[in-house]
Parts: sequence; structure tokens; C-alpha cells
Amino acid sequence: MKKLILVTSPPACGKTFISRELSKALKNIVYLDKDTLIGLSKQIFVVAGEEYNRSSDFFQKNIRDYEYNVILDLALEALDYANMVLINAPFTEEIRDLEWMAELRKTLAGKGAELVLIWVETDPEVCRQRMIKRNSDRDTWKLENWDEYIASCDFTRPADIPELVVFPNSSDEEYKNSLEKTAKYILEK
Repeated sequence: MKKLILVTSPPACGKTFISRELSKALKNIVYLDKDTLIGLSKQIFVVAGEEYNRSSDFFQKNIRDYEYNVILDLALEALDYANMVLINAPFTEEIRDLEWMAELRKTLAGKGAELVLIWVETDPEVCRQRMIKRNSDRDTWKLENWDEYIASCDFTRPADIPELVVFPNSSDEEYKNSLEKTAKYILEK
């Protein structure tokens, strides 16, 4: 059966590294990273004359949902040509929305595909250290306003999702164990 794999979590939990390594382990997979769309999103800030801040009300209102819709549309289209598609994107709001999840399952069923949802579980302080280390402009506001930012993030494991695979990732040892288990689970499913 075809599979849509969503690798999800708040920012800096390790989604990109995990997604790339998991894609290598699974082989013959379409890999999509929502961060690829950031170049287009930055241009929207420029054209609108807005400060570049991916945590702003402007971003939430005019950019965020469009990024998710586009990356999901690309994945659904790819499922017409491939058996496995992986999206690396937070999806933190969407996966907690029961209607959104039901609609996604229905759409996937129409394509003969199933959902695999990977929740990357990482300690918030580890995330902060990773943001500092990656030194990306998308994290500037977050790091400068850490208490406000972290209060807006939901690090709790999503509930009531039968497709949920938890990927502990607060240390190298957790990562290695989780990668092996997750790849095996997806290949045998």
C-alpha cells in the first residue's frame, strides 16, 4: 500500500535530519521539505513591506497555511507516481485538528494510500541549542523572544492518532534507536 509519511514536531526538534536519514533508509521515496518554500515566503514579506518574522501575525494570516497546502498538494500529486512520499514539516496545528485529519485520511484512501505520522519528541532546551547552532534567520525572533516563543509551542504528544509513531530525539542514542525502529516499522507495515 502507498504511504504518506508526515514527520512532524515543533521547530528544531530534528525533523530535517531525521527525515533525510529516514528517506535514505527507506529508499525509493519522494522527499519533500516545507522549508524549500521559505524562499517564496521571504519574497511575500518583501513585497508586502513586512519585517521577516515567521512567528508574526502577518505570517500566520498570509503565508503559513498556504505553505502547508502547497507541500501537501505536491505530496498528493507525487503519490500518483510513487509508493512512498515523506513530508518534513511541523504540521503541529493540523494534526491536532480532527476534521483536518479525517479529510486527509479520506483523500489518501481515495489514492490507495495510508498515513504514517511521525512525532519527533525532543526536549525544548535541546531545541533551543539546535536553533543557536543552526544560526538561521528564521529563528532570530524565536531566540530573541524565547520565553514568548516557547510558550506558544505545544510539545505534548498528539493524542488519539492511530497512525502516530513517536520518535524520541533528545540525544544521539535516542535518535539511533528511533531511526532503526521507525524505518523497520514503515517497511513492514
